[in-house]
Amino acid sequence: MVLVSAQQRPFIRVEWHPRVGFAHPQLVMVIAKFTDISAEKRFDEVERLEAEVFEEIRRRYTLESLKHDPVVRAYRDFYWRLSIDPTKQRPASEALIRRILGGGNIWRVNKFVNSYNLASAITGVTLGAYDMGKIRGGLTVRFAEPGEPFQGIGMSSPKPLNGNEIVVSDEEGVVSIYPYRDSERTKITEETQEALLIAYGVPGVQVSLLEEAINATDRIARATLAGRLECYFTSKPSA
Repeated sequence: MVLVSAQQRPFIRVEWHPRVGFAHPQLVMVIAKFTDISAEKRFDEVERLEAEVFEEIRRRYTLESLKHDPVVRAYRDFYWRLSIDPTKQRPASEALIRRILGGGNIWRVNKFVNSYNLASAITGVTLGAYDMGKIRGGLTVRFAEPGEPFQGIGMSSPKPLNGNEIVVSDEEGVVSIYPYRDSERTKITEETQEALLIAYGVPGVQVSLLEEAINATDRIARATLAGRLECYFTSKPSA
């Protein structure tokens, strides 16, 4: 795993719109490149690690204590700032942990997606992964345009955004809604060879924890032969 230094050019260009920086100057993302991706729907190795992770999470939290966890609290507070009710639209990492505490398994998607979902549950950090072969040009973090179409994973058709959402977009459109919904267009599939993994930071969540989420994904992905971390860098609004 290699941290891209300030002297090196990141593997993808990321720009922050000044409006986002003005409204939310404490936002930060850790952006990683994973290679040798395996998105097979075989879960033998994943299931073994799941048992260990689930045991740790059930030892660490209860449904009552979870909502007081500082990382969960930070994502919830940010949702409220975006006028999203986090009790109805759960932060992705919290939803995973709640599912585990309720006695369920995480959704069986594919080996790589399940690897980063486990890392998200362990750290409490919201993660999103995207097929680098489907991303066009660089990325821009900006506010959505009113009426801009977005088709999230699992949605049957695009829905218009209201313009209050913070989005990550490429040259073709919205890649994700920060920090909770990923695009159908750029999702990880069995054809994915390289993946972009983003750890989404919010005020109150340290960069070191975002990096730990990336590194946890690497450890799990290597153990399950789902992929490996090549490098990563940190991106935030310009001062």
